[in-house]
Amino acid sequence: MTRSLFTLVTSFAFSATAAFAGGHSQSVVYKSGDKEFSAYAMTAGSAPKGTVYIIHDWNGLDSYEQKRVGMLADLGYNAVALDLFGVDAKLEGFEDYRRETGALYKDRKEFRNRINAGIAAAEALFNTAGKTVLMGYCFGGAAVLEAARSGSDLDGFVSFHGGLTTPEGQDYTQTKGEILVLHGSADPVSGMDDLASLLQQLQEAEVVHNAEVFGGARHSFTIEGSRDFDAAAERKSWDALLRFLDEV
Repeated sequence: MTRSLFTLVTSFAFSATAAFAGGHSQSVVYKSGDKEFSAYAMTAGSAPKGTVYIIHDWNGLDSYEQKRVGMLADLGYNAVALDLFGVDAKLEGFEDYRRETGALYKDRKEFRNRINAGIAAAEALFNTAGKTVLMGYCFGGAAVLEAARSGSDLDGFVSFHGGLTTPEGQDYTQTKGEILVLHGSADPVSGMDDLASLLQQLQEAEVVHNAEVFGGARHSFTIEGSRDFDAAAERKSWDALLRFLDEV
């Protein structure tokens, strides 16, 4: 699928740790401007059903996203966890996470360029025929909606407990794919008013969309080990993703 928005990327290069083969994980190294990034990818073991891109939480790409990549590859999808912070980013605690996410929230053009660069690099490596979906967790959920607003030429966008507010001057009139929002009713970061506002915007922009709300679930309900982890909501949200992938 051709994606004209990727021409915004100033440059990218890629390398892989080994030739692609079913179930083998790879690093995908690329650039946006002068900064280097490293995504984590795994191919389906047979003809892929499509490609799913994952954007990480605010603490950067780690074993959590790598696990999700493996789960999706086992289900027959090419899966790529994108890196939005860069290989040289210092990620040792809350202040580091705030610095990296805050810089992108302040520079929306760079925010979009980094998403586009990762997707373009993955496209250059393997067959991305079929459905293409972008999903993300927390910060990654907000990033998914940023990509949707930018007009990224993907089939679907899925936000797991992400930030739902729309920056001033942005809207969903350029959105091309369907949107699924998976959110906890007790999320203190983006509450039900934010969700209602988002759904109203999507309705007015005539974007195909759906939302599933998990009663009592707080922020980060899919992150095992966090204080907000909710096993039932985590399971139901993953099932909702799989239905979305089947239907989109």
